[in-house]
Amino acid sequence: MHGDGDGPGDRHASRLLVVERVQTGVRMEKRMVKVLKALAEYLDISLGDLLEGIVLHAFAGQAPFSSQTLERIESLKQIYGMDYDLSASHRLREAGGTERGVDEGTDEDHG
Repeated sequence: MHGDGDGPGDRHASRLLVVERVQTGVRMEKRMVKVLKALAEYLDISLGDLLEGIVLHAFAGQAPFSSQTLERIESLKQIYGMDYDLSASHRLREAGGTERGVDEGTDEDHG
């Protein structure tokens, strides 16, 4: 992504867009957040910028990371004990809590 030739930030740096950002209250799995924070630090960008880049690539149907960055992500996953992969998508539930997911139509999931 940014900083290693993967993202639009490298190719289009001269075309900056002025945007309005909002604070979110998104809940995510703890180990995943640790990996994301470490990756943002490695790429020398903010966590928000990393997430925006991932989403923009996903919306365009493109992979956001180079093979070098994917290798770094695998290392970070091992360091922080993130022992699951894509197969866990939409199946993560909080321990001891009630299940909250897309099926329930909560505001948190849609907004």
